[in-house]
Amino acid sequence: MLDENLPTFYIKPSNDKPKHQSTYYFRQGGQEPAPGYSIRHLDPALPGSRNRYAVALYDAFCPDILYAEVLLIPKWTQPSLSQEAIRQNGGIPPPPEPILPNEFIIQLYNPDQQVLVRHRPKSWSSAASWEFEMPQQTFRRPSGSALDRTLSDPAASDITPKLKFNWQKDGKFSKDLTCYLCGTAVDLDDARKRSKEPDITISIFKGLREITLYEPNLYRVEMEDFKGLEVVLLLGAIVIRDVYFGHIKNCFHITDPPSPSTLAIPEITNPRAPVHGIAAKPQSGTPPSSGHTAPLMPSKQTTLPIRETRPLTADPRTQWEIDAETKRLKQQADAEARERRRKEKEAEKRTKKLLEAEEREKRRRQAQVEEETERLRRKYGKEDHKSRKQQHNPKPQSAPPPSSGAPLLRPPQFSTHHPSHSSYSISAPSWLSPTVGPPTTQPNPQFLAPRPPASIGGGLRPPAPQLREKRSIFGFRFGENKDSGSPLLRKRSSIF
Repeated sequence: MLDENLPTFYIKPSNDKPKHQSTYYFRQGGQEPAPGYSIRHLDPALPGSRNRYAVALYDAFCPDILYAEVLLIPKWTQPSLSQEAIRQNGGIPPPPEPILPNEFIIQLYNPDQQVLVRHRPKSWSSAASWEFEMPQQTFRRPSGSALDRTLSDPAASDITPKLKFNWQKDGKFSKDLTCYLCGTAVDLDDARKRSKEPDITISIFKGLREITLYEPNLYRVEMEDFKGLEVVLLLGAIVIRDVYFGHIKNCFHITDPPSPSTLAIPEITNPRAPVHGIAAKPQSGTPPSSGHTAPLMPSKQTTLPIRETRPLTADPRTQWEIDAETKRLKQQADAEARERRRKEKEAEKRTKKLLEAEEREKRRRQAQVEEETERLRRKYGKEDHKSRKQQHNPKPQSAPPPSSGAPLLRPPQFSTHHPSHSSYSISAPSWLSPTVGPPTTQPNPQFLAPRPPASIGGGLRPPAPQLREKRSIFGFRFGENKDSGSPLLRKRSSIF
C-alpha cells in the first residue's frame, strides 16, 4: 500500500459466492474496506463459456446495475497439414491453439461508449504496454434546439479531443503496472497531433491484487467522465491480469481433449444482452450514472454502432472439436464393424469346421457299413447263392415205387371214343407212401404221359387224342369231328 490516504481498491474473492466471482473493496483515509464493485466472470461449467473470456463490473450493493463489460474471443492458429503431426494425433489434425489477442474492447453503459485497449508486446528495449484513449467530452450539452438533439454523441465523434493513457510494466520480470497520462490526441485528416506535456502517473496496479488511484494527479486530467475513467482502469486491470498474466487455456476455458458431452455450438443471443453469467442491463428504473447526470436523449439521436457480443457461427476450436468427435465416432463405428465382421468370420469358420467334422463322421460310418457288408457278403455269399440257385432250378425227382398195399397211381386217360367221361387218377396222400421226402421241400407231383386205351379188335394203337379247349356244361362238345358238318355231337356212353 503506497499511502492509506489515497483511494485504493482491493481484489478479494467472495467466500459466499462462486469462485468465478470476486469483489473490489474500497479503502481511503484509514477507513475500513467496504465493497465497491462486484466482478463477475463466466461460469466455467456452462457450455456457452467455452473458448471465450468475459468479465463484467457491477455495483456491489445493487446487482442490477451494470457499469461495463468485456467479451474477448481469441483467434486461432491454422490446422497443421503435416502428416507426421496428424499421425501422432491419431489420424486427426492437431487442435487449433488460441492466439494471444493484441486488443480488447471495454463496453461502457450509460452513456454507451467503447474503449479500445491495444496491447504492445515487449521488445529488447521496452516492456509490454497497453494503451487506450478516452474522449474529453462525453456528455451532450443541454440545448433546446431540435437540431442539436439530432447530432451524435460527443464520445462517438471523431473530432472530439481524446486523452491517451498507457499501462506499462515497471520491469521485464515485474508484475507491477503503472498507468500514465501520455497527452492529448486529435484525429484530423488522419494526422495525429500530440502535446508535449510529460507523462503523468494516474494509477498503480500493485502485485496484480490492488489498484491505487493517484488522486493529486487526477485533478490535472481534463475530462468530464471521471467515473468512466475509474471503471475503465479497474476493469482493464482485471482483463490484463487474467489474459496476459494468466494461463491462456484457463482464461478462455479451453479443455483438451474435448469432452463429447459438452460439445455445443454457441447460440445467438441479443447483442445488447450481457454474456453468460452476467445479469442483464436494467430496462426500467433509475439508470446508473457515471459521475454526471446526462440529459434525456431523443429517439432520433445517433449513437454508437451496436457490437455483437456473440458470434454467429462456431469458432474454429469448437468446429475442430465437432470434427474430432465426428471422426472419433466414425472410427469407433468402423472398429465395431470390423469387430463384428471378424466375429462373423470366426462363426462361419466354426460352422464350417462342424459341418466338415459331421461329413467326415458320416463318411467314416458309411465306410464302416460298407466294410461290414463286404465282410458279411464274403462270409455268407456262397450259401445264399446256392440256395437261390436251388430255388430257381429244382432237380427233377422220380416218383417213389408203389408199395404192395397202395394202389397204383395212374394218370388220367382220355378215350377217343368216349371223350365225355375222363377217368382221373387220384394221387395217394403222402402219409401212405412208404418213403417220405425231406420235410423242408415238397416235390411237385410228376404226372406220367397218358396211355392210349387198347383197341377192341386188337389192331394198331391209334394216335393220342388231343384236348379240346371248348366244352359245354351240358355234355356237348363243339367241333370234335372236323369232317362232319354238325358242330354238336351227342354224348356217348363209355361202356356201350
